[in-house]
Amino acid sequence: MVQPRSPVGGEGGGGYRWVADGGRRAVAGGLRGRLDALRELIALSRSRLDGRALEGAGRVLETADERYRLSGEHTVVAIAGATGSGKSSLFNALAGANRSQVGPRRPTTAEPVACVWPGSRAGAEGLLYRLGVPAHRRHAPADGSSELHGLILIDLPDHDSSATEHRAQVDRMLELVDAVIWVVDPEKYADAVLHERYLRPLAGYAEVMFVVLNQVDRLPGDAADQVVDDLRRLLDEDGLALGEHGEPGAAVLALSAATGKGVGELREVLGQFVTERGAADRRLAADVDAAAERLRSVYVAQSRVGLTEQARAEFDDRLAEAVGAVATGRAAERDWLRYAERACGSPWTRMRGWRGSRWRTRSSGAGAGAMGTGAFGGGPTGAGRMDDGRAGARQVRRGRTGAGRGDGGGTATGQSCAGRGDVGRGTGRAEVSRTGVGRGGAGRAALWRNGTRLGSVGRQEGPGHLLPGGGAAGEGGEPAVDGRAAARPVVEQAVRTVAGEAAHGLPAPWAQAVREAADRGAYGLPEALDKVAAEAEESLRGGPAVKPRWWTVAASLQGMLSVLQVVGVLWLLGAVTGAVTGAGGAADWVSGLLPALIGSVGGPALTWMCRVVARGPARRYGQDAERRLRSAAAGCGRARVLEPVAAELLRYREVREQYAVASGS
Repeated sequence: MVQPRSPVGGEGGGGYRWVADGGRRAVAGGLRGRLDALRELIALSRSRLDGRALEGAGRVLETADERYRLSGEHTVVAIAGATGSGKSSLFNALAGANRSQVGPRRPTTAEPVACVWPGSRAGAEGLLYRLGVPAHRRHAPADGSSELHGLILIDLPDHDSSATEHRAQVDRMLELVDAVIWVVDPEKYADAVLHERYLRPLAGYAEVMFVVLNQVDRLPGDAADQVVDDLRRLLDEDGLALGEHGEPGAAVLALSAATGKGVGELREVLGQFVTERGAADRRLAADVDAAAERLRSVYVAQSRVGLTEQARAEFDDRLAEAVGAVATGRAAERDWLRYAERACGSPWTRMRGWRGSRWRTRSSGAGAGAMGTGAFGGGPTGAGRMDDGRAGARQVRRGRTGAGRGDGGGTATGQSCAGRGDVGRGTGRAEVSRTGVGRGGAGRAALWRNGTRLGSVGRQEGPGHLLPGGGAAGEGGEPAVDGRAAARPVVEQAVRTVAGEAAHGLPAPWAQAVREAADRGAYGLPEALDKVAAEAEESLRGGPAVKPRWWTVAASLQGMLSVLQVVGVLWLLGAVTGAVTGAGGAADWVSGLLPALIGSVGGPALTWMCRVVARGPARRYGQDAERRLRSAAAGCGRARVLEPVAAELLRYREVREQYAVASGS
């Protein structure tokens, strides 16, 4: 009778359909789409939500599958009520014969009784088997009226029966039938058990519900109208919509099963209800509504969710702080100025620096690097290098020690998370920078970060001699500051902050999923930032890749001025010793003093001018180095943290869209 559900995306768009000869029109696209959305919702949420939260929605889908595999020709309507309400009498009145036992003994109905009005096609047996109605309790109506063709009427046990198994049977069958007729009497229509246990929780099923006030023949005068009005009031307080003035909702009727008053009206309403063949769809739609309402707290966000541009920018700024992008830019700027000063300085200055460097190299053990601890772990020690005649040990960056520059022959060790320090030329203080190009004298090395002194990293007793432990002692014997204390907390705080921003307003399970995604991405992020910083450091080691042409011009002018200075000095020496013969007198002295003076004053003046001119290019060079390191750190953070978080947010949005379809909103 029923064709199975076609796959989603297949012919017909998927969903549930009755076969052409089943007497059932194709299920409305709305309900079909909601059921498919609920199924997709469960599939997307299994790894994020507790199975118990999805259990109710899964039962709804199972119920829908079962119902649509059975006859669409028939409508299952149950008659439920309290002990003595007269539901069995009403059942018999509708069936036209005594099909259900009626008597003073309570409880009277121990098993469900069915009355089946045959339709144009068979198929009721499967529904009765699903409901668990025994074969000997299945009956046919006495008159076989055509207006109720396709109706399966079920007389249930008392919902307030003293027998526990009766109440359990009622609860089970109420979840399976298409519609319910609640029978109340004038004495117990306001019973708290009925309203609190059934009517109020089932308020969403008003469109497949009838409320019948029975035994009105026992009420004098207009008392029946008053009781009906009070019953309507109670139903309204229960949140049960009433079908008045053509609006969908529960139908409220007053009748007497004993006298037959009002039974015809109920029969007429039932006939129209059965003819529409829409009870199963309405019931399932109400099931989906109830399941969606139970899931609302785990799918509906309290506010707009997502990462704002401001949150992303703050995350990038924190990572840039962790790798010392600002300090790197400033150190690169100073390096550019030093390269410019060396390129544009006089030959005497370069020669003096070269000779001093050779002397310091010998006294400090050829500038060998010292073992240290990086910001995120220990690592190998690199060899020292010669730079501008100054030998020293480069700071340790994130687990590596390399080569740098030191004044006074000192070996400086530092932590990788350190920022820039003051230029300690000749003061015994070591500058530790993000680029790894530090300058320090024979003394103690201090840990600096973005211009703020964090603590002492190591101390030297003499040139090239570290304290035991590779410079692990600070000023006054205090222990060295581990780089983890300066950089790792910054990274962890950045991840926590961006995860908190992304999870803000999300339902608890999805907020937890976002935080877990951020935590997984943060694992290994410090090491990745370490690599980024090391690559940036390596790219800056050789100075600017393209040397400005004016450096060559300035160097040529410095050479010419030096030649003038040498010629002038030699001329003066010749004049003093008498080796120079010429005009004699003052002319000889002027001929020597003038070039010597031009060479001596012009060289420093040219150096000063070059230093002033170099400030702008050096600043741009430092800003470019900072921008590159900042961009690399931000890219690392995006790949490891922001993209997994964005994937979780995207998954939530997909689930939220499916929930919106399933809930009918």
